[in-house]
Amino acid sequence: MQILLYTIIAAVLFFVIKKALLIRSINHYSPVDASQKLKRGNNTVLLDVRTSLERKKNSIKGSFHIPLPEITSKAPELKKFKDKEIICFCSTGRRSLNAASKLKKHGFTVANLKGGLMQWNAVGLR
Repeated sequence: MQILLYTIIAAVLFFVIKKALLIRSINHYSPVDASQKLKRGNNTVLLDVRTSLERKKNSIKGSFHIPLPEITSKAPELKKFKDKEIICFCSTGRRSLNAASKLKKHGFTVANLKGGLMQWNAVGLR
């Protein structure tokens, strides 16, 4: 019985550590840094991973939209951005981090917008 418990604990720890390492490997941009990066050139795109309802209320001009639950099935639609860095965003930065990690597993160059749209709006960006 103890061996089974230790095996379960080891498996959980393995997956938690694996996820933490993946998250650490993703760039995190402040809204100001992301905005400047977007203004500098064509090598960056913004991806909104919020729901359609959230996006209708407010969004970042020029961003693309794929809701988080659809990110894996619609990853092929993002192939046109294979040579660009995709900065994922949501309301607060949690869902977008999840989306970035999923896209990274598919071979995309990704980043996360720290603080999400709330922080983007708080610093006065549109």
